[in-house]
Amino acid sequence: MRVLVTGGAGFIGSHVVEALRAHGHEPVVFDIRTDPTADVRSPGAVRDALSGVDAVCHQAAMVGLGTGFADAPEYVSRNDLGTAVLLAAMAQAGVERLVLAGSMVVYGEGRYTCARHGVVRPGPRTVTDLAAGRFEPACPVCGTDLEPGLVAEDAPVDPRNVYATTKLAQEHLAAAWARSTGGSAVSLRYHNVYGPGMPRDTPYAGVASFFRSALARGEAPRVFEDGGQRRDFVHVRDVAAANVAALTAGPAAGALTAYNTGSGTPHTVGEMARALAVAYGGPEPVVTGEYRLGDVRHITADSSRLRAELGWKPEVGFADGVREFAAAGLRGD
Repeated sequence: MRVLVTGGAGFIGSHVVEALRAHGHEPVVFDIRTDPTADVRSPGAVRDALSGVDAVCHQAAMVGLGTGFADAPEYVSRNDLGTAVLLAAMAQAGVERLVLAGSMVVYGEGRYTCARHGVVRPGPRTVTDLAAGRFEPACPVCGTDLEPGLVAEDAPVDPRNVYATTKLAQEHLAAAWARSTGGSAVSLRYHNVYGPGMPRDTPYAGVASFFRSALARGEAPRVFEDGGQRRDFVHVRDVAAANVAALTAGPAAGALTAYNTGSGTPHTVGEMARALAVAYGGPEPVVTGEYRLGDVRHITADSSRLRAELGWKPEVGFADGVREFAAAGLRGD
């Protein structure tokens, strides 16, 4: 299969390219990092890149929480306009298979259970609560503590920042394309991807990159809130394998199917910082109590649907993955 990989020179995209080659496919890299004309917002460049292609693995995106709302136009341009241009060109070229780099951020907060009221959905955390160190969301009915759990694909979506909003819009665009063309679309809702080749020192990277970059500078990783935020850290090679599985499966025509893509084993942000510091041999993390408005407290994956329907399972355990990541280099961009 000849597969166009947008963002194929990036962190996740480069691993997808390697995995495709290892499985006998022919990846075609389309990435503005290596070719200034390879912009998914350019109809002509995308049309040319789709020549002879059987499927598209769309990894190109502006990621992370960013530096503030001033980033909104750029997020919408790169993520949503870029996806619309790509899908329009795919419709014209008759390319009928898409795998989209989705994200768990579309859910907002994860799944919570109240002992009295069952499953509840807390609203966004307030500045007042965060500034006072009240990081855990409370039951919206009775105000008592909640128990976090795993979120499944049928959970309501509730994007809470600009990046999350654009990732949900990408899914809606892909679903509309599938209905219109009869194509097959899969969104892999990545959880916290980490591993070799993560970008260094950028506000648009993930938390694991922040910690690893600090250690490379000889500094202690700075952990926001109290470090108790639960996340699902999934290794980049496992994410690449999920992309190959999705590309070679037979998803439903005329629809988009979403799959959580996580390890299935939650860890706290503080645990990731400590494990990286130990593996790297660097200073102990510092818990700062700082916060970022738009961050959620707990979001962890139920990836059983991906395992059951596509036969995928994560292969890299947390301890081994962190040790490898601590020793690996970071991408300079």
